[in-house]
Amino acid sequence: MAEEIINRVTNSKLKVIDLEDYYPKGNRVLFDIKDWLLEGLVLREKEFRAYVTAHNWEQYQDCYVALHCSTDAIVPDWAYMLIAIELEAYSKRTIIGSLEVLESILYAGIISKLELSIYKDMPVIIKGCSHKPVPPNALVLLSQYLKPVAKSIMFGEACSSVPLFKRK
Repeated sequence: MAEEIINRVTNSKLKVIDLEDYYPKGNRVLFDIKDWLLEGLVLREKEFRAYVTAHNWEQYQDCYVALHCSTDAIVPDWAYMLIAIELEAYSKRTIIGSLEVLESILYAGIISKLELSIYKDMPVIIKGCSHKPVPPNALVLLSQYLKPVAKSIMFGEACSSVPLFKRK
């Protein structure tokens, strides 16, 4: 007779947090303003405002938008603000920076709202492998939020985790 296989991880007090489960749905768009600058370097207000006015903003409906300039142009803050104001009616979120910065900001908002009391005095594993882009900043932030609550924090998978913190 075959011996019954017992999943010790399932039967343990170990709690696993997979940030991939919280991945916000929606397209990510990297919006480069360089084409709206003279030779990609100089912002001329009148022409820039004309581009903003003529642009089809509806295409960003329910998207997450990262505004940036891929050239070494000095872009005044108001230029990004002007675009963000136009995107406000369509995008889920607009930031200045890269797509990685965008993901970090999205996850910071999510993590700050997590109910962490369920992890009080529990061993916690922050799952490491994911198919969606979970930024390293999110992992760091989550570990900081968990430290005052959890009994211990590990990273990885239950079968091969790296210990990070253990309350004494």
